[in-house]
Amino acid sequence: MSRKLGIEPFIHESASIVDCTLGRYTEVSERCRLQEVEMGDYSYIMQDGSAWCATIGKFANIAAAVRINAPNHPTWRATLHHFTYRAADYFEGAENDTDFFAWRRENRVTIGHDVWIGHGATVLPGVTIGNGAVIGAGAVVSKDVAPYTIVGGVPAKLIRERFPAETAERMTELAWWDWDHDRLFDALLDFRELEADAFLRKYGK
Repeated sequence: MSRKLGIEPFIHESASIVDCTLGRYTEVSERCRLQEVEMGDYSYIMQDGSAWCATIGKFANIAAAVRINAPNHPTWRATLHHFTYRAADYFEGAENDTDFFAWRRENRVTIGHDVWIGHGATVLPGVTIGNGAVIGAGAVVSKDVAPYTIVGGVPAKLIRERFPAETAERMTELAWWDWDHDRLFDALLDFRELEADAFLRKYGK
């Protein structure tokens, strides 16, 4: 069932949102967990999604069960277990390892505008996903993804370009995701009916 979105983000009552900034017309669905996330206007994340320490652009389409910035464990230490960096949870008088968490935060994930991340995909720390990219369902993204490309698999690899390079560049220059709400509505039929090149001929420079 559709719902009317608005200026205030729609956050399902079962979702957990901590230290986040959410734009207009955004949606966070059931049982999602977001912490230290910036999510741009019109973006959404579906059921059971998880994101930590990430910057997400406008019009991002994030399917169910996606995990963004799944943190790394300290493979160089004698143990992988988080008792070494979440020590206060285990030992009276112990402090958490703030340097370790600072290291994790240095590996923030950045997701561009108009990105589609398919069901069950995982985006690993430090990855940048370009505008207009598509991430296939179940993919594990361990490296940067170029704008307007389609990737999939474990680890994710290029499947094909979504648009030719010239079209992708012109779409980025157009930056329709920065249009105001009324202009988006005025162009709605063209978004529906025109393919990318025809859309650019009408609205591009």
